[in-house]
Amino acid sequence: MRVLVAALLGGIVMFIWGAVAHMALGLGNVGMRQPVAEDTVLATLRPGLGEQAGVFILPSVDPAKMGDKTVMAAYSAKSKSSPYAFMVYMPQGDDLSDMSGQLPRQWASDTLSALMLAFVMGLAAFSFMTRLGIAVAASVFAWLSTLVPYWNWYRFPTNFTVAALVEQVVGWLLAGAVMAWWLGRDGRRAR
Repeated sequence: MRVLVAALLGGIVMFIWGAVAHMALGLGNVGMRQPVAEDTVLATLRPGLGEQAGVFILPSVDPAKMGDKTVMAAYSAKSKSSPYAFMVYMPQGDDLSDMSGQLPRQWASDTLSALMLAFVMGLAAFSFMTRLGIAVAASVFAWLSTLVPYWNWYRFPTNFTVAALVEQVVGWLLAGAVMAWWLGRDGRRAR
């Protein structure tokens, strides 16, 4: 029960921090830009990408043809002279101003993440500082294993990637502090 309460507290803190980080501090928008001619770009998406939602990388190459030297030489030349784009495409559109579905999913994600972290933090009678160190290490681990590969392979902007690090470390430092306090408050002597 102690781990579940710690997870709920951590999920709430992380959810509130996410709102502050995105809405007040703008960390979620670092590296994102507005298109110069949005309507022109939008008009070309459906004819160029089709009717199936997915993630697209442009220019692209068929993975089944990556062993063909001629195809790869042409792809190399095209990728050197063309713009690059990594995009999530939804041909049907969506009301991006309506976050009624996303907010509960984000809270659930924060709380499930906090549950995993609380489980590790509660494995032994760690001190407050050790538990806090576990929270920070977990946030850096998550960033290194997810965002850094996106920066490396998919060319996510460096400032976007660093802002994500700040958001995760600060958020899990705050949530981790509340969770470490809760897990250590039972009166047992912590190491």
